[in-house]
Amino acid sequence: MSSLMTNASAMTALQTLNTISKNMATTQSRISTGLRVGEAADNAAYWSIATSMKSDNKALSSVQDALGLGAGKVDTAYTGINEVIDTVDKIKQKLVTARGASQEDQQKIQGEINSLQEHITSVVGNSNYAGSNIIQDNADVNIVASYNRTGTTVSIDEVTLTGAEVLVLDTAGTAGTAANVVATALFDASGGQVADTAVDTALGTVETALAALADQAAELGAAKSRVDLQKDFVGKLSDAIERGVGQLVDADMNEESARLSALQVQQQLGIQALSIANSNSQNILSLFR
Repeated sequence: MSSLMTNASAMTALQTLNTISKNMATTQSRISTGLRVGEAADNAAYWSIATSMKSDNKALSSVQDALGLGAGKVDTAYTGINEVIDTVDKIKQKLVTARGASQEDQQKIQGEINSLQEHITSVVGNSNYAGSNIIQDNADVNIVASYNRTGTTVSIDEVTLTGAEVLVLDTAGTAGTAANVVATALFDASGGQVADTAVDTALGTVETALAALADQAAELGAAKSRVDLQKDFVGKLSDAIERGVGQLVDADMNEESARLSALQVQQQLGIQALSIANSNSQNILSLFR
């Protein structure tokens, strides 16, 4: 029924148009931000979960940084100790050559060994990364490896290297290592030809050093492997959390674009419906003119 005082059709069309406009604003916001849940008012539960997960991911980012720094320290130390082992092997070869050699040849060999000993000292001293020298500092190294949260309880795991177990060369002289012994004179050919027994003693010293260095290299290698594995895992975990957050709060751009197109059509139809309702009202009023 048409009413002179109330245009019900126009009111209905206007309400519909307002609803469409509100839905369009929501859809356009999702398209512009890429978020379906941008604030707590959109979905309190999802927003709360996503906020906590984002916070955890920031902590994991710091863990990744710590692992990267730790990997640099361990890799540098591992490279250094392998170079020391190679150098001690060369000293071993020189000592074998010195056995039974003439005094003149032994003096030359001693000179070569001296150079190799200096190289050991140089290698260890230069195995420095970010102010840390694992194979020389005789200090424990703790590398943050993970961030764990259960409810409000937080724990942090570490990869630990005991300084005394990987100390290759103690330049401060506070601890004796096999490499320290190798870095000092193994035999002295200046006073005459060295007996084979003296060379054999030096060879025994070198073998002891090589065994100790192998254990230290294994310790560093195990730490290197764990840090590398943890770096890979934390990276994958961070990606998984990011995907999980996206599933909770990200907008489906294809779906939102299709919805916007549909709403635009509905808006045009709503405007037409309102125009028709207003025209009908005008037609009724024209009867009284």
